[in-house]
Amino acid sequence: MNLFARIRFYYSAFIISLIVSIMIPLLYFFPKKKSKILHYGNKAMLALLFAKVTTVGKPDDRAQLYLINHQGIVDIITLEALLNKNLNWVAKKELFEVPWFGLLLKNGEMISVDREDRRGLIKLLKDVKHSVEELHRPVAIFPEGTRAKNQKMLPFKPGAKFIAEKYCMIVQPVVIVGSKSVVNEHEKTSEGGNLKVIYLPSIDVPNASKDWYDQLRTDMQKIIDQELEQYGNKR
Repeated sequence: MNLFARIRFYYSAFIISLIVSIMIPLLYFFPKKKSKILHYGNKAMLALLFAKVTTVGKPDDRAQLYLINHQGIVDIITLEALLNKNLNWVAKKELFEVPWFGLLLKNGEMISVDREDRRGLIKLLKDVKHSVEELHRPVAIFPEGTRAKNQKMLPFKPGAKFIAEKYCMIVQPVVIVGSKSVVNEHEKTSEGGNLKVIYLPSIDVPNASKDWYDQLRTDMQKIIDQELEQYGNKR
């Protein structure tokens, strides 16, 4: 194990904890500035992690639902740093109970989902509708449901597909590569490096093919594989 990569991981963890501890009270006392606090807080975080970001394509300003592959916390930091959209992240209920990070989710008024409760999907649907139609906050979901341990995407959970089709949404798919190089939470290492954010063409779900969701996973995995082939497995 590279000692420098391990030391850098704990530095990264300190930086993330520090910025989060600053954002929590700011979100509480200045709720109307939520979007700017999250945007600039995560932008500062990304800079202090010494991560360089390259983007390909542009996000659709009409997008109501963002679907992103998930490698770790850097995915959230990166998208928040790039977009000042007041994204409403869907997170499992247990994360809201985690010290510090749970307060960030609560004060950021993110969407909590209880996977063990049969009524969880009904609540999720109501929360998403409220977010998009009344708060005008686009929703962000990791369709894999959890972090992948390697570069092979996990099967997509059905929830995001159901939501997108229920509300006839415009979906913005996003592929982020390089997250595990910046902070690898599974191996507790940080090697720095470059991040690449790829905005795929948006999907107008009512006019999409029936297999759009499965095809999306295939397309996203293909992009990840191409990046691995070009830049190596560290991405």
